[in-house]
Amino acid sequence: MENVVITIARQYGSGGRTVGEMLANKLGIHFYDKELMKLASDESGINEALFVNADEKVKSTKLFNLAKSAYHGELIPPESDDFTSSDNLFNYQAKIIRKLAEDGESCVIMGRAADYVLKDYDNVLSVFVHAPKDFCIEQAAKKHSMSEKELERYIAKTDRHRAGYYKYHTGREWTDARNYDLCLDSSKLGFERCVEEIIAYMKVRFQ
Repeated sequence: MENVVITIARQYGSGGRTVGEMLANKLGIHFYDKELMKLASDESGINEALFVNADEKVKSTKLFNLAKSAYHGELIPPESDDFTSSDNLFNYQAKIIRKLAEDGESCVIMGRAADYVLKDYDNVLSVFVHAPKDFCIEQAAKKHSMSEKELERYIAKTDRHRAGYYKYHTGREWTDARNYDLCLDSSKLGFERCVEEIIAYMKVRFQ
């Protein structure tokens, strides 16, 4: 298979983003994270700032931890009052994610429920990177000047938002291992070994 898309979901502090960047560098392929918002903005004509703010808007609603009707690929037309709704902003990001999977170039996609959006694609490898609380706190402390208790609350809040975002748009539980091809504990493997394991899995599956 010529092009493989690796989607990576991760607990905060697990180093999943670092693993994704290292993997993309090692394979010489593109790494997509927040760039997806710019691409979705270009595709839709909707201001990029609305994509950036959309997650915060969804997080602030009580519906965030409830599953709406899961994403099925529909786009809301420009003449609709809901054209710039959080749901449609997700739809446009999903459209870009699908396009990346179909365009013939391998890449790594970080978050955005990409594993669900691409669940029916044969050329997709979905990964979930996780780690125990102590490890996540230790890693988060390298980026944030907070007390251990503050870091613990920050990590819990971030992961709660990620889980809610995922459930809202997919109807699934974010931490359910059945959603992913590969689940890796970065505290046991280290980041480099996580990369090696993903590449080894790719070789077995896609050869």
